[in-house]
Amino acid sequence: MRPATLLELAELHGVRLPNVLTSEYPPRLSTTDARGWFRFQRLYDTARSVLRTPDDVRRVVLEAAQDDAAEGSGWLELQVDPSGYVGFGGLTPFVELMLDAARQASASTGVGVGIVIAANRTRHPLDARTLARLAARYAGAGVVGFGLSNDERRGRTSDFAPAFRIARNAGLLSVPHGGELLGPASVIDCLDLLGADRLGHGVRAVEDPRVLDQIAKRGAVCEVCPWSNLSLGVAPRATDVPLRVLRDAGIGIALGADDPLLFGARLVAQYEFARARHDFSDTEITDLARSSIEGSAAPQAVRTDLLGRVAKWLADD
Repeated sequence: MRPATLLELAELHGVRLPNVLTSEYPPRLSTTDARGWFRFQRLYDTARSVLRTPDDVRRVVLEAAQDDAAEGSGWLELQVDPSGYVGFGGLTPFVELMLDAARQASASTGVGVGIVIAANRTRHPLDARTLARLAARYAGAGVVGFGLSNDERRGRTSDFAPAFRIARNAGLLSVPHGGELLGPASVIDCLDLLGADRLGHGVRAVEDPRVLDQIAKRGAVCEVCPWSNLSLGVAPRATDVPLRVLRDAGIGIALGADDPLLFGARLVAQYEFARARHDFSDTEITDLARSSIEGSAAPQAVRTDLLGRVAKWLADD
């Protein structure tokens, strides 16, 4: 969500925002302890609460696609937990609203928009199965993946394995968060128990070379979000974001912005980070872009077009 949209919708619907989302923006965050994550999640939930009508949802999805188009992106995957939105008539109507908003945004901007339905680690695993069955129902109709989000230190990953089997059997990408707040063992759980095609973050895998080797052998892609890692204290310094370590281990990296509203940085800023803070060359930058495309759920025609644009950028540079 754009910061200006947050302010406008909050005023429209009478939602009082904390100072860190208004005058002190962007907020200073840390999730190195449970209390820090609670503060982060509270801000996230507050921002989400300004979405009260279908038009609000359509606006946010459209603006996300517009902003990606302005930055040169051709494919956008938005992750959403339908159970986190009340007042829209239930899980199924909200998913259908998201899918319709995605189709409209794509038609308006030319950016392909896929929806990832995510379960919440802090909720009962049976809720995750309900969401997985819902995601499976709309596989091929705009839902492209199934994820697992919220505090990685809550719940047992194994409890969510049945939900991910449902999603994978429907042909959806498995894209759980792991290896952000917990270490390499969390990554292995996501690979072994959830069949992860992409790992939300996965950066803590660098603490064990054997886990890096497992990620590379399985061809899983790590969604690395540099500004998120810094903002949340996962990486104390810019040089501690392990972009080069992951790349040198033969792991595909899909740079992502995570939550641009809360971190104050969108997609291009992540590439600028790789260039300025880790001295990535033009060739290495294009490798990041290729990994992002190849690790996505974009249709083959979209992948071919985007990979061609990446190659042209490198040739023309």
